[in-house]
Amino acid sequence: MATAVRDARPKVENPPGGLTPDELLRAYRTMVICRALDERCLTLQRQGRIGFYAPMQGQEAAQVGCTWALQSEDWLFPAYRELGVALVRGVPIPLILDQFIGNQGDELKGRQMPNHYGYRRFRFVTASSPVGTQITQAVGTAMAAQYRKEPIVTVTFFGDGTTSSNDFHAGLNFAGVFSAPTIFFCQNNQWAISLPRERQTRSETLAVKAKAYGVWGVVVDGMDVHAVYRAVREARQRAVEGQGPTLIEAQVYRFGPHSTSDDPKRYRSESDLALWKERDPIARTKHELIAAGRLTEAQDLQLWETARQQITQAVDKAEKTPALDPRTMFDDVFASLPPQLQRDRDELASFLPPEAKP
Repeated sequence: MATAVRDARPKVENPPGGLTPDELLRAYRTMVICRALDERCLTLQRQGRIGFYAPMQGQEAAQVGCTWALQSEDWLFPAYRELGVALVRGVPIPLILDQFIGNQGDELKGRQMPNHYGYRRFRFVTASSPVGTQITQAVGTAMAAQYRKEPIVTVTFFGDGTTSSNDFHAGLNFAGVFSAPTIFFCQNNQWAISLPRERQTRSETLAVKAKAYGVWGVVVDGMDVHAVYRAVREARQRAVEGQGPTLIEAQVYRFGPHSTSDDPKRYRSESDLALWKERDPIARTKHELIAAGRLTEAQDLQLWETARQQITQAVDKAEKTPALDPRTMFDDVFASLPPQLQRDRDELASFLPPEAKP
């Protein structure tokens, strides 16, 4: 099992096996976009322009570092907070915003609540609200790849609260028995909504739970993009070589609420939040790049300005896109609609305004 989390104070050196300077700069750009988009989506929900959102501030390095270490053919099984994972995988910002709003550009046709998106072509499986359900799915997909002799891995993302779910234990046990090429990526953000980590389990770490199932477990500083990248890269290498799955516990902190339905001020202190914000992964990575001469303050300001402009343009376009046609609720189940459903569809059409009809 791995040792405890390393000192989280910013360091200017590039640890062996971490991201190269060029990769780190690109990763930082993605982290900036993550933070800027996260801030904007939270504002959009508060303004009533989208219905729901699960913020991820504080977890940028964990998500970007993890996905950076993967290959495009690897399958991703997110929870509902993996915005950074989606962006690294290449999911366009406009496509994400279309889903949040539920307009005609939403490829999921409004059938998932906002912030629960997934796209087959990006191998990014649709998120689900019940915690842990994606874990056993990831293991099953890994087994299928194993049978086909495909040199890929599946990665499932979840939080500390999910380690108390049935699916977590069933998934780890099954993966351990069959050496499934799965990476279990736990973002321990210290809170399962309002339940603190210390009341979730008596285990010394969450990663140590892997030992009971014969699975390798490792704890990393999730605020350090290098540490996360190395841990995932090594786990992926072990998996494709047939050495089995890995449970990675990335220790992070959720700066914002669990979701837009939550008020974290009711259960955690401002002093605790301030302490963790001193380890902000965005500031930490920026410090490293500036100290290494790869970034200036002026260039950093331009990065933020460009990101915010890009997001504003995407929001404007998404909000101007016409609403989803409600008749699409009848699509994709039957090759030919049964007569009763066709009558229901026609009746629904009769209630639509003229501009909504073909």
